[in-house]
Amino acid sequence: MLKRSLFLCDYKTAFYLCLRVIAEAINKPTYEELVIQIIQLKDELNQLKRLVFGSKNERFIPSVSVDQLALDIAVPQKEQMIVSTTQTIQYERKKTSKPESEKVQTGRMPLPASLPREQVIIEPSRDVTGWKKIGEEKTEELERIPGKLFVRQYIRAKYVDPTGEQIVIGDLPVRPIDKGIAGPGLLAQIVIDKYVDHLPIYRQVQRFEREGIKLPISTLADWISGSCTLLQPLYETHRRLVLKQIYLQADESPIKVLDKAKKGTTHRGYHWVYHAPLARLVLFDYREGRGREGPSECLQDFSGYLQTDGYAVYEDFDKRANITLLNCMAHARRMFDKALENDKSRAEYVLIEMQKLYALEQVGRDQPLSEQELLALRQQQAVPVLENLKAWMIEHYSKVLPQSAIGKAISYSLQRWDKLCLYTTDARLQIDNNLVENSIRPLAIGRKNYLFAGSHDGARRAAMLYSFLGTCKINNVNPFEWLRDILSRIPSHPVNQLDKLLPSNWISSAK
Repeated sequence: MLKRSLFLCDYKTAFYLCLRVIAEAINKPTYEELVIQIIQLKDELNQLKRLVFGSKNERFIPSVSVDQLALDIAVPQKEQMIVSTTQTIQYERKKTSKPESEKVQTGRMPLPASLPREQVIIEPSRDVTGWKKIGEEKTEELERIPGKLFVRQYIRAKYVDPTGEQIVIGDLPVRPIDKGIAGPGLLAQIVIDKYVDHLPIYRQVQRFEREGIKLPISTLADWISGSCTLLQPLYETHRRLVLKQIYLQADESPIKVLDKAKKGTTHRGYHWVYHAPLARLVLFDYREGRGREGPSECLQDFSGYLQTDGYAVYEDFDKRANITLLNCMAHARRMFDKALENDKSRAEYVLIEMQKLYALEQVGRDQPLSEQELLALRQQQAVPVLENLKAWMIEHYSKVLPQSAIGKAISYSLQRWDKLCLYTTDARLQIDNNLVENSIRPLAIGRKNYLFAGSHDGARRAAMLYSFLGTCKINNVNPFEWLRDILSRIPSHPVNQLDKLLPSNWISSAK
């Protein structure tokens, strides 16, 4: 057919036909390229099916016998421990005996004694005149009265002196929003409903309407904005406290933001989250992009350990002399979990070895161990597992396709191996970044409900509130009680003592 076409056309057309044939021959993929392409497409299909139909739980249950995957984990003693990596996990947990009053009952849960009791006295239906009362039986029922709005009136008495020249009146207490009708309890409830219980403002408006109060959405938005204006100095104090820590975990999460410059679509902003495990603090910092400018500016004065995932932006911190960068084992493990469909035997082997590392960390939490004991446990038992795993990855990387899921998983780990193992050199460090991911979870749940932030300023206010409320959660502080107390105190609180109002330092004024 080509010969006939060349014969019928002129020499210029024939020349162009020859060039097209040569170009098609050059661009034609080889057999190896087609195999790689098929493997990549299969991996993408498996990940898509898992995302749509599968479980997001990364729990790994090996197909081999449980007896084959453990290693001997002994509680560190004063003497040196020498343990083989092929032995079985055996350790003892300290079981503390609780007094009878604190033991968990197997029957119905007793109702807390702190709850107020309303007694309903029930007498027998028949006449008991002249009978002797020998006792009584109590049956408790847990009931609830829905929260109700009420109006607090400040009635200030006015006086005039006998001469009629001077008039005095009682001073109005300092209020969160000057000339506003919302009290600290109402403001706190609106914030908690949205940023802790993930109830969008329009749903709160509907709830208020059921109680006979019509409040426009704009009014509630203004109240949140006014509360954040009041809390801004406290947020800056909180930021400085977090960035003074010697160990931070960092991660980022997207949020949709309405932007007047983008008609018909939303802007993709990011909350950068910094968690301080030792001080039990969390800081949300909103930035309009995911570039290196955000963390570089926020962490410009930070000095210490910084734990992150493999995102390239964080690699810049490895060049700073005052920052030691370490990576997250959970992110490396996640890639092997995704590679199970691609190469089950190799992926399972790595996951089993990583389970040994996490079993050691669990021992440190269960005992609990001192920093010296935990460091000894990691050095003597975790380090050999990591060394064997690195040698295995180097050996098997040449046997797999680099573009396959298992190849990418091995490559990801080997490129960051020293930073993945750094946690074994300091007992204060965590094996992974899961604690900061837990701090991000309220944001992920919240944006599924309210969908987007109304503006970039709104996203910044959300970062402020998530910082405070996340720190409350870590420190087991009731967020409503904290926020209500702070909103009533902060307008008149000394600026040089703001640190006393932070969730980690807070002492209620009611005490």
